[in-house]
Amino acid sequence: MSKGLLDGIVVLDLTRVLAGPYCSMLLADMGATVIKIEIPRKGDDSRAFGPFLNGESTYYMNLNRNKLGVTLNLKTQEGKEIFKEMVKKGDVVLENYRPGTMEKLGLGYDTLKEINPSIVYGCISGFGHYGPYSQRAGYDIIAQAMGGLMSTTGWPGGKPTRTGTAMGDVLGGLGCAIGVLAAVINKMKTGEGQKVDVALVDSVVSSLEIITQIYLASGRIPERIGNRYESAYPYDSFKAKDGDVIIGCGNQKLFVLLCEAMEMPELLEDDRFKENTDRVKNNEALKMIIEEWTSQFGIDEIVDMLLDKGIPSCPINTIDRVVKDPHIAGAREMFVEVEHPVAGKMKITGNHIKFDQKKVDIKVPAPTLGQDNYKIYGELLGLSEQDIDSYIEKGVF
Repeated sequence: MSKGLLDGIVVLDLTRVLAGPYCSMLLADMGATVIKIEIPRKGDDSRAFGPFLNGESTYYMNLNRNKLGVTLNLKTQEGKEIFKEMVKKGDVVLENYRPGTMEKLGLGYDTLKEINPSIVYGCISGFGHYGPYSQRAGYDIIAQAMGGLMSTTGWPGGKPTRTGTAMGDVLGGLGCAIGVLAAVINKMKTGEGQKVDVALVDSVVSSLEIITQIYLASGRIPERIGNRYESAYPYDSFKAKDGDVIIGCGNQKLFVLLCEAMEMPELLEDDRFKENTDRVKNNEALKMIIEEWTSQFGIDEIVDMLLDKGIPSCPINTIDRVVKDPHIAGAREMFVEVEHPVAGKMKITGNHIKFDQKKVDIKVPAPTLGQDNYKIYGELLGLSEQDIDSYIEKGVF
């Protein structure tokens, strides 16, 4: 089994549900030793989230592959002391509790850095660890709403819309992984640890790119505009015979090629469409013209025609098409089969980060609850089987 790029980095993962586990999943996939620490007898809340295979949550299994799993009750004094011993031997601590929770447990960053000055402490919360809203609860939908994403997602005249997946959580997890990796590099150079504070709301705001710039530069409040883009046109979805297709003309050259493909050179002389700014302004009229053409063909016909001309285009894939796509699922290995001890054979989502010399492997399935208690507490802390049995009986493990 090849070693990953983060081989030797030990991550103590207290996170649960999505944002935190997504962060630690990325680190685990890249070779870090991630020890997922869960509440005894209950575990991560997402173990109760469907869909299920043989009673095991696929939600949980997808996000927690490549991790070792232990149980530990941090509300007990013994649990606190055991965690502190683990921190002495760890490189990274991850948590996504509400700010102040770890401090109430006596395990906040200020305490842990006294135990291990080089510890990197990554925390994800709804609004961050400081600021007037820091004590508010944060979920993905709150991040999308509060950060402005929902206000610009959807169709003109429609209601603000949450994106189809939990982008606030995913963006928070990505941001924390990036911050933690930067802090680990700094630790290697200086020996000093760092607290990495990531807010879901901040993560959403960061992702808005041009949306916030429109308001800051012009005073115009961006509204819902469907699938088109504020800065270029045609850059939108268009109706085909059997569904919808994307055409993305991000510059003048591509629009010229599109006009050639549609056999409509007259559009290039139309004052409404001559320059990109004209096309953005008159997007509705141009969309009608393009859809008169696209509606004559099937999705795949249009895509093939446009790609042959060098014009960016693709189908709007339903998920059944995504998981069977020869590029996505085949060459890029974005769906990987694993064998889980309870769920059996199943497919989970692969890792989107590819390296040329170190393959990002999904080596082991997600752990069952407390699966590695004897291994971790024995090897890392030197506890005997009798010690571990005693802690299990007392509810510490």
